[in-house]
Amino acid sequence: MKRDEIISRYSKVFPKAARVTYAPIVGVKAKNAKVWDIEGREYIDFLSDAAVQNVGHNNDRVVKAIKEQTDRLVHFTFIYGFPIEPLLLAEKLVEISPIKSAKVVLGLSGSDANDGAIKFARAYTGRRTLLGYLGSYYGATYGAMSITGLDFEIRALVGELSDIHYIPFPDCYRCPFGQERGKCHFECISYLEYKFEREVYAEGVAALFAEPIQGDAGMIVPPDDYFRKLKKILDEYGILLVVDEVQSGLGRTGKWFAIEHFGVTPDIITIAKPLGGGLPISAIIGRGEIMESLPALGHTFTLSGNPVTSRAALAVIEEIEEKNLLKRAEELGEYTMRRLKKMQKEHELIGDVRGKGLMIGIDLVKNRETKERAFDEAKKVVWRAYELGLILAFLHGNVLRIQPPLTIEKELLDEGLDKLEQAIEDVENGKVDDKVLKIVKGW
Repeated sequence: MKRDEIISRYSKVFPKAARVTYAPIVGVKAKNAKVWDIEGREYIDFLSDAAVQNVGHNNDRVVKAIKEQTDRLVHFTFIYGFPIEPLLLAEKLVEISPIKSAKVVLGLSGSDANDGAIKFARAYTGRRTLLGYLGSYYGATYGAMSITGLDFEIRALVGELSDIHYIPFPDCYRCPFGQERGKCHFECISYLEYKFEREVYAEGVAALFAEPIQGDAGMIVPPDDYFRKLKKILDEYGILLVVDEVQSGLGRTGKWFAIEHFGVTPDIITIAKPLGGGLPISAIIGRGEIMESLPALGHTFTLSGNPVTSRAALAVIEEIEEKNLLKRAEELGEYTMRRLKKMQKEHELIGDVRGKGLMIGIDLVKNRETKERAFDEAKKVVWRAYELGLILAFLHGNVLRIQPPLTIEKELLDEGLDKLEQAIEDVENGKVDDKVLKIVKGW
């Protein structure tokens, strides 16, 4: 089969609701931070399968664990029986979690983890109202979609859960309150108090859902003190803090969980993407008394706690521990940020560079003064990067997503950054044709 034939067949069986296109890559093989397509072309992966491959594609430890487990036991339902593998995984998740005396519910995706967190929060508090953030993304299932503050078109078509309210995330580059970075008075915190005075009954709120770093909104990093100030208000009213670590967790930012950078302990954590090393698995980690608030089978699935995915997840955690990938993510992230900041000085297209560890965003703008988003230019950079052999994507239409595996070799990281700069330079110099805008769709 040839690439164009496969791509053509895709559109015949998959609706647009199921996927989106950045570059026409038919991947057939991958190893660590490299991917090969059906035509034998090699790419450097700066996307990690949307922050899935933290320990690298086809990690040896993960592949070995999967093979060994499939030879012994593919599935024995966790909801009725007592397979060992999910037990070992849950115990490990409790060990690395910042939440004391935690309990764990296993699932299949970040979306269902956030759905479950909604149920646990409402059941435990006896309250219905939920708070989320504008610009947030929590998933595609009904509950997760309902608390998402990024894409309202879907909810306009299919409806949503009730009793959801939103507050602005502390975006210091494009402050919703018109303030300058470092010169504000935390109007984003004051706004929450104002909302409680004028719109939302605070003592009726079950939980606030938050991403420690907003991913799909464009890698928005809050001020260091933001979550401490926020948690003080939440605790005053008995409101739970639910932290979505689906994209930022398991070492991506240089900590097991990104919330650890901000000096607070959440009540519930949801994780998924990198947990299975490429296999579908999620987890809700929460305070024990919260996680006991639902009745039997209140949130579980027939394939929850699958032995193969559980073994894969254990292998991922072991790889992060034994290879000291938390430290490596921190060091490579600092190095990458330095190189990108240097690029920013030399390329007017780059308005802002932000992130923690290897969770980095490059905000492309048409004008640095107005900060007008450079949507078309982002598509062209992604396309040119593809032509140069670099897998890249963007968020919020204009923010380049830099999330290579934590295991990427330093030399390969440098090569990828060189290709990225070349792509930006080529776009600035008008070397990428407008026709690619019809191919690169993005999200």
